[in-house]
Amino acid sequence: MRIHLASVFVDDQEKALRFYTEVLGFKEKHNVPLGEDSWLTVVSPEDPDGVELLLEPSGHPAVRPFKTALVDDGIPATSFAVDDVRAEHERLRGLGVRFTQEPAEMGPVITAVLDDTCGNLIQLTQFVG
Repeated sequence: MRIHLASVFVDDQEKALRFYTEVLGFKEKHNVPLGEDSWLTVVSPEDPDGVELLLEPSGHPAVRPFKTALVDDGIPATSFAVDDVRAEHERLRGLGVRFTQEPAEMGPVITAVLDDTCGNLIQLTQFVG
């Protein structure tokens, strides 16, 4: 058994697609229209057959309070592994990305948290130990 799909709820799928591909560097894998929304996934260019991230519409009534509570408490919706958090932080800041947590050492990891512009906080993680 392996993880095939994970999801993050987004306020606007097209805006999310631009952010996750043009800014974060993921590649679009599936974009299947389903009425007003799409089955829209992205993957790491380093592992195009790996885990897909579903940019899921946040239209369900339970989603908005859930996302708001996470953001208000500073809790990331998900985490992405990077080789160098500090370098990625500088690259993304140069592209105008807003961080809610600067790079910080936390035991065996270095983390930073960014705003994905679609209603989520996303953690970047570098394993150092």
